[in-house]
Amino acid sequence: MKVTVSGIGYVGLVTGIALSHIGHTVTCVDVDEKKVKMLQNGISPIYEPGLEKLMLENKNRINYTTNYKQAYAMSDIIIIGVGTPERQDGSANLDYVYLVCEQIAESLEKDCIVVLKSTVPIGTNDDIERKLNNEVKKGIKVYVVSNPEFLSQGTAINDTLFASRIVVGTDNKYAASMMYKLYEPLMNEPYNVPYLLTSRKSAEMIKYASNDFLALKISYINEIANLCKSLGADIEEVSKGMGLDPRIGKNFLKAGIGYGGSCFPKDTKALHWLSVINGIELKTIKACIEVNEAQKLILFNQLKKDLVDLNDKTIAVLGLTFKPNTDDLRDAPSIINIKKLLCSGVNVKAYDPIGINNFKKNLKKFDINNDCNLQFYDSIDDTIRDADAVMIMTEWSSIVNYDVSKYKKLMKEPRIYDGRNCYKLENMKGMLYFSIGR
Repeated sequence: MKVTVSGIGYVGLVTGIALSHIGHTVTCVDVDEKKVKMLQNGISPIYEPGLEKLMLENKNRINYTTNYKQAYAMSDIIIIGVGTPERQDGSANLDYVYLVCEQIAESLEKDCIVVLKSTVPIGTNDDIERKLNNEVKKGIKVYVVSNPEFLSQGTAINDTLFASRIVVGTDNKYAASMMYKLYEPLMNEPYNVPYLLTSRKSAEMIKYASNDFLALKISYINEIANLCKSLGADIEEVSKGMGLDPRIGKNFLKAGIGYGGSCFPKDTKALHWLSVINGIELKTIKACIEVNEAQKLILFNQLKKDLVDLNDKTIAVLGLTFKPNTDDLRDAPSIINIKKLLCSGVNVKAYDPIGINNFKKNLKKFDINNDCNLQFYDSIDDTIRDADAVMIMTEWSSIVNYDVSKYKKLMKEPRIYDGRNCYKLENMKGMLYFSIGR
C-alpha cells in the first residue's frame, strides 16, 4: 500500500519505518527541513535504540520530504502523527492536527483513508471527517479512522512491531477493510499482534484511559512508598507482593520521583480537562496529577531538610532525561529540581549519557540562565568529585552499575539522594543514602 505519514517525531517516524519494514511504500512528511535532510542522510533526529538500523534496512521503501502536496495527492492511507501538546488550561492543542488536515484537503486527488495516531479528545475524529469532506475537491471521499499508538520511548520499535494490541476505530466497512490490510502482516508470525475494531470514540477513549491508568499506578505506588518510608516498610517488597497478583500486575509499580515524558503529563491533564467541561470530573486523575507534581520534589525537600542552608553547596545531578534510553526531557523531574537548586544558590554539576546537548538547547525554554552555576560533565566521576550531595534523577545503566565505593572516595561527604532506587541498601552502608520508600 502507498502510505504517507505526517510528522516525523517519535510517533510518526517510528510508525513510518515500521510500516515500511512490513512491506508498505512509505513517505514521511514534515515541515522541518533540517529533520528531513538528516533522515535523507540516514540520520535519525531523535534518539531511539534500533531506529537508525531499521531505517537503513528499509531505505528502499521509505522516503522523506517537505513537499506535502506531492506526498498526499495519491496516497491510499495518510497517517497523522503530529504532536498535541497541552495548552495552559490543560486541554490538548490541536493546531498541528488541523493544519495537516488543511494541507490534506488542498492536496488530495483521490479517495483516501486518513488515520489519526495523534492523541486527541473524544469526538475529534468525527469533526475532522466532516471538515475534510467539506473542503476536498468535488467527487473525492475521505474516511477518517482513529488508530491510537501505545509505544514507549526507549522501546518504541518493539512496541510497534510486537504491540500489545492494534486498536482501529471506524464504523465504515471500506475503511475497516483497508486498515485490516494495512496491519495484516503484524497479525501474523512472528508478530501475532491482537487486532481490535471499535467505534471511533471508543478508540479515542482507549488511548486516554490506558495512559491515565498507567499514570495512576505510578502515582499510587509513589504514595504507598512515602507511607512505607514513614512506617518502616520496604516499598520494593510491597511492590513485589502486589505485582504477583495477576489482577494487579508488576508493571508500573516501581517507586520513584514521578513520571514525565511526552504522554502521561499532557494526557492526564487533557482527560481531566475534558471531564470537567463535561460535568463529570475525574477526581482520581486530578489527584494523580497533584501527587506526581509533589513527588518530583521529594529529593530536593529532603536535601534542604538535611543541609538546611544550600547556598554555595555543590550538588551533582545524575540523569537529566525523564527515563533511560531516550534524549527526551519533556516534564523530566531533573528540570524543576535543577531550577530549585540554582535558585537556592547551589553550584550544580550535571551528568547524562545522552541528554546533555538537548538540555543545553532548551535552557531558555526551561527558564534556566546559562551561567557558571550549572556545568555539564561526560563522566560520573567528574560530576560527583568534591560534591556535597548527589541527586539521582534517571536510572541509566551507567548510573545503576556505577561503582558505589567511588561516592566515598570522590565526594566531600557521601550523601546520595536516589530518586530511582538504583542501589541495594546493603551496598550503601557508611553513606547517607536516601531512597524512595525504603
